[in-house]
Amino acid sequence: MSDKIQSPEKELRFTRAGQAVPFWIASAVLAAVAVTLLASSIYRDINPRVPHPLWALAPLLLAWLAARTAIRMTKHAYLIFTPLGVEIFPFFKPQQTMRLVLWQEIEAADVNPGLTQLTLHHNREKTSGIHISLSPIRKERRALLAKAITGRISRA
Repeated sequence: MSDKIQSPEKELRFTRAGQAVPFWIASAVLAAVAVTLLASSIYRDINPRVPHPLWALAPLLLAWLAARTAIRMTKHAYLIFTPLGVEIFPFFKPQQTMRLVLWQEIEAADVNPGLTQLTLHHNREKTSGIHISLSPIRKERRALLAKAITGRISRA
C-alpha cells in the first residue's frame, strides 16, 4: 500500500491543531518544572530538603509525551474532503478505524451556528446521519470547512 496521495490538489485536510494548543502549553510548563528542579539541585549541599535532581525526570518525561501528542495532533488529519467523500479519522488507531462517507451517501450537511458541530445527513428528512465535532479544528479553519462542505453538497 502506497503512502502517496494520488491527487493532493483535490482534497482539503483538517487537522486537530485546535486540540494541540493545551498540550503545547502543558509541555512547556512541565519542561520549566524540570529545569527548575535541576537548577535547584545545586543547593542540595546547603539545604538537604531540596529534591534530588532525578526528580526532574518525571516532569521531563511528561513534557516529552505532551509534546509528542501535540505534534501528532498538529500533523495528522482529522477530516479530509476528497473527490470520493469525507474521510473521518479518530485519534486512536486511525488506520484501522477511519470512516469514509461517500458524497452519494450525504443528502444534506449542516454546520451549527457556533461552528462547533457538523452533521452529515443520510436522508432528506434529516433523521439519520453522522455528528462530527469541529472543536479539534482551529477556529479560523471552521468557516472554511463549512463553506467547503455546503458548496460541495449544493453542487451534488
